[in-house]
Amino acid sequence: MPAEEFVAGWISGALGLVLGHPFDTVKVRLQTQTTYRGIVDCMVKTYRHESLLGFFKGMSFPIASIAVVNSVLFGVYSNALLALTATSHQERRAQPPSYTHVFIAGCTGGFLQAYCLAPFDLIKVRLQNQTEPRAKPGSPPPRYRGPVHCAASIFQAEGPRGLFRGAWALTLRDTPTLGIYFVTYEWLCRQFTPDGQTPSSGTVLVAGGFAGITSWVAATPLDVIKSRMQMAGLKQRAYGGLLDCMVSSARQEGLGVFFRGLTINSARAFPVNAVTFLSYEHLLLSWG
Repeated sequence: MPAEEFVAGWISGALGLVLGHPFDTVKVRLQTQTTYRGIVDCMVKTYRHESLLGFFKGMSFPIASIAVVNSVLFGVYSNALLALTATSHQERRAQPPSYTHVFIAGCTGGFLQAYCLAPFDLIKVRLQNQTEPRAKPGSPPPRYRGPVHCAASIFQAEGPRGLFRGAWALTLRDTPTLGIYFVTYEWLCRQFTPDGQTPSSGTVLVAGGFAGITSWVAATPLDVIKSRMQMAGLKQRAYGGLLDCMVSSARQEGLGVFFRGLTINSARAFPVNAVTFLSYEHLLLSWG
């Protein structure tokens, strides 16, 4: 099993994570809190109350963990294609795999990524939803002092299963949408690249950006449910399951709730995924 895809996936994932985390913080807060009137209102209140650092809450843990999970996605995807087509990453431009194989490999990577990602994503969401400013004299301390304390607190209060809260929604979100993600990327690359040639940097940037937007359009409804289920234990509000969360959310806030955060997701998705794919492709090309 070639290892360079895993390494390239980690590095590209870390770069994308740093670029996209402030957008992700705003998205999570819009999906789980009702105190904001929109994206701009959320950004202004976060900055005024928590300074610029408020947008980067929960990022240190993802750098060490979720970026590694991104390596699982790209590594499993590339190696699944190798198993399905018997062609390496360098050979796939001359012998492009079918879109069916690309979709299956993407779904496989998405499923395994979700399995590894669930506890880390839960901790990230909990930390991002802490609206207390950095410690000031007389101000109430935040519930969680950091990622390790957050994980220990969840384990103590909610048991081992608490660390996997929202995991089913995460799996249902990532499995098909990451298949769509890679199919969109491959299709766009092929449309603007002569047969057998390597896509230009501009093509990779555009294809990666639009692949990110397409996948997030498909993923946002389950992303909303996932975030709400992850916050349920903290708010002492229990859902009977994924379906109960969907029905309760729709009854209380209408069907529009399932697309909350879509605009910020799309705004984040283009630059993050453009940088992720460009760095991934360039790393593999330089190592090839």
